[in-house]
Amino acid sequence: MEGSNLNPQVDEYIGKSKKWKEEYEILRKIILECDMKEEIKWNKPCYTFEKSNVVIIQGFKDYCALMFFKGVLLNDSQGILVKPGENSHAQRQLRFTNTQDIHAMESTLKAYLQKAIEVEKAGLEVNSVKKTELTVPEELQKKFDEMPALKNVFESLTPGRQRAYILYFSKAKKSQTRVARIEKYIEKILDGKGLND
Repeated sequence: MEGSNLNPQVDEYIGKSKKWKEEYEILRKIILECDMKEEIKWNKPCYTFEKSNVVIIQGFKDYCALMFFKGVLLNDSQGILVKPGENSHAQRQLRFTNTQDIHAMESTLKAYLQKAIEVEKAGLEVNSVKKTELTVPEELQKKFDEMPALKNVFESLTPGRQRAYILYFSKAKKSQTRVARIEKYIEKILDGKGLND
């Protein structure tokens, strides 16, 4: 890794990580060997090529992942990319549970990173899916009115995370269930995390 490419905020992120620290270090090294710029976005290490988001490192309870922002456009010749959630359209993940998995896939990983860079060089865009306008449930709107900070953080979440919360809260048939669901996830939202993070 070239010292000039290292972002001190990512050093800090990895240093504070309680889980997946070694996996993050290895993924970081591999990504930086592919000439991408390292930044922190959405409180995670994010890698860009000519100011376009290419991949982001994510940590979950059971695995860590490298998520390709335009993964749906990659030729997944090995069938290893995973759709991160039922409402994900463009993104695809490569998931890992240990350092050995990453080392074993290093050459494949670099090939996929190069494919992702080629997508950016070609200026390819994902055709957006017609999304039905989501309505914020009145219970959530009431909570936003009570807690302006919650509304601000919620609006700073990625559209996919906002959508997942709204769908989950709205699926409850009873108002009291919607309120209970919202209460349960307030701290997670305030931490800038998605429903499944």
